[in-house]
Amino acid sequence: MTNVLECAHLVRRFGERTAVDDVSLHIAPGETYGLLGPNGAGKTTTIRMVCGLLRPDAGTVHVAGRPVNTAAGPAKQLIGFVPQDVALYPDLSVRENLRFFGRLYRLPRRQLERRVDEVLELIDLGGRARDRVDSLSGGMRRRLNIGAGLVHSPTLLVLDEPTVGVDPQSRHAILESVTRFGEEGMAVLYTTHYMEEAERLCNRVGIIDRGRLVAEGTPRELVALVAERDRVRLAAVGNLTAYAD
Repeated sequence: MTNVLECAHLVRRFGERTAVDDVSLHIAPGETYGLLGPNGAGKTTTIRMVCGLLRPDAGTVHVAGRPVNTAAGPAKQLIGFVPQDVALYPDLSVRENLRFFGRLYRLPRRQLERRVDEVLELIDLGGRARDRVDSLSGGMRRRLNIGAGLVHSPTLLVLDEPTVGVDPQSRHAILESVTRFGEEGMAVLYTTHYMEEAERLCNRVGIIDRGRLVAEGTPRELVALVAERDRVRLAAVGNLTAYAD
């Protein structure tokens, strides 16, 4: 199986600070890869290099075998990027926003309208298609933000902490959507600092700290690394038989 994403030995420095230090990872078709780490660990810098928004000081990125760089190119057509900050036009409607982003990728009119309808169903905003973005709740805007990254049917979807600041119901809807993307064969790179999200969504997880990938594996494998020797000891007084019942 050919990997959709191949990152090899990525390095990025800002002055004397090394934000990303020799990071390598790959993602197969239909796989959701979680990049997990605290704020400032290097997650956003890594995905900006993956998307060709930031030039690495060293290392390479390939999507579907094509090199990614900061210039426009065929590899960028294959990437859908959902930034951490909502990047939408508040005075346009939900449908108009999706149309706008689809036109950036030069989708033919009929294909664009069909794809907009499909994305509205995916993000469960069909009933709000004519509403202006500034009338939507924060969770709905987050879902539309994801839709904007999907409208051109990317091969690789990159999501940078898409559930930050949303209510529990919207968070659940976003996680359900991401699960469907993987099931439909899309490769997904998902950054988060919530371990429960990584366990729920991801086939594999990489833990990044201070710019270095310090561990990688399935969620179960990573939990086993730190928890397999844990023991819990309980002490109680009174009628233990009654407590057990």
